[in-house]
Amino acid sequence: MLIAVDHGNYAVKTPAVSFLAGLTEYSVSPPLAEDVIEYEGRFWALTGSRIPYMRDKTRDDRYFILTLFAIAKELRLAGELPEHIDVDLAVGLPPEHFSVLKERFTQYFKRAGIKFAHNNTPTSVSIRRVFVYPQAYAAVVPQGQFLKSTNRIFCVDIGGFTSDVLLLRNGKPDLQFRHSLEMGVITMNNSIIGRVGALHDMKIDDDHIADVIQGRDTILPGDVIQRIRESASGHTNTILDKLRELQVDLRSTPAIFIGGGSVLFRPYLENSPMVVKAHFVPGPMANAIGYKMLAAGQLKALAANGGRSGEKA
Repeated sequence: MLIAVDHGNYAVKTPAVSFLAGLTEYSVSPPLAEDVIEYEGRFWALTGSRIPYMRDKTRDDRYFILTLFAIAKELRLAGELPEHIDVDLAVGLPPEHFSVLKERFTQYFKRAGIKFAHNNTPTSVSIRRVFVYPQAYAAVVPQGQFLKSTNRIFCVDIGGFTSDVLLLRNGKPDLQFRHSLEMGVITMNNSIIGRVGALHDMKIDDDHIADVIQGRDTILPGDVIQRIRESASGHTNTILDKLRELQVDLRSTPAIFIGGGSVLFRPYLENSPMVVKAHFVPGPMANAIGYKMLAAGQLKALAANGGRSGEKA
């Protein structure tokens, strides 16, 4: 079975499900937790508090456990958890980190006979192959015909902690031109939360900020709402200014925006004089969908070549 997982700093996504990248470990089964994995004598529950940013997600087992949650959720969508199943896993990395971390990412996930229980149902999974792709590029794979008709376009992925940019030439990634800025939604939210706490003596969280930016109903006072909107606009402009410093000028080259941050900041991006022509890929699962499409193509080539194809992008 082919399963694709996008290991975001804010959320973990598959083509069908999304959940916060928050995890707590227990020595005994937590009685009130609704989503629990038991693995190697320990219990892990999904929580509403996300894991702090990790550039290298292989440095401990937390993102591996989050991957087990993603696999279990995908298997349950397909039916009951089987006693054992072989899985091919498609994942991704920021373009700037791709060459350095792709082998480590492959070895981190590639394991046989992984025995665990999801919500008291035992199962065993062997991850046979791991396919690793550049983020951002994977998300625009479904836009293939549109991209092939565009000679030069910047793909900008605004995510939880990073904003990644990749140059596409005739629909193909130019991995010689790739950058990653630590300027995603989380960095903006942390700044806003601190500022509102200091200036208004009020505790807010990520959900309050998203409600304001997306125009949903809120009971926050008007001055706090205004500060959040101004901060979001300022953060968007800072991202665009930093991109210009990297020779990413969106006044002369069109852009395709992806990622949850792009959806959040879309009104500010569309109204910015620094962005002349922009296309948006909606939905937070775009990278996971792209990973699955790319891996399906490689698996087809692998079958045609009698198992002699490589497994990394």
